[in-house]
Amino acid sequence: MTDQETIAFFKCLADKSRLEILKSLMQEDMYVERLAQRLGITSATVSFHLKKLEDAQAVRSYKDQYYMMYSINKDLFGVKIIDILGQESTESELQKERDEAYRQKVIQSFFEYGKLKSIPSQRKKERIVLEEIAKSFERGRTYTETEVNDIIADYHDDFCTIRRDMIAEGILSRKDALYSMA
Repeated sequence: MTDQETIAFFKCLADKSRLEILKSLMQEDMYVERLAQRLGITSATVSFHLKKLEDAQAVRSYKDQYYMMYSINKDLFGVKIIDILGQESTESELQKERDEAYRQKVIQSFFEYGKLKSIPSQRKKERIVLEEIAKSFERGRTYTETEVNDIIADYHDDFCTIRRDMIAEGILSRKDALYSMA
């Protein structure tokens, strides 16, 4: 489902009459007049709502003798909402660009000439700063505490706080007095 189809689908569900139509179609396929009689609304109103439901692919229509029958699209309703939300967004590239721009802004705000001016108080900004410092560590290599302190000290004098925060954030791991990238 595209983002537009998803929006249309959820919009079509946001109406009491359309929900009642869908509930009726869950029981059996019906034609417009039967739905109108059953729900106590006019045929024109049912047709209007069925058009919206068809546009959102929530119902399907087929010809049966003289009648245009409508049925619920069970395939669409069988999809979990979490699966819809997990689909790649058409805006995902734009979101990635915004995230990277924010990241660069934080780095520029807190680093000057390769040194950390201050430790951010906001957790999200601190995480970005810690990830930037973590680029100085090699994956797969273990470090002693002295080596970790020396690397962090190149960025900021309070290496103990930064080391502790890197462990707390899961960026570094400590085992048997040795450190490595998590």
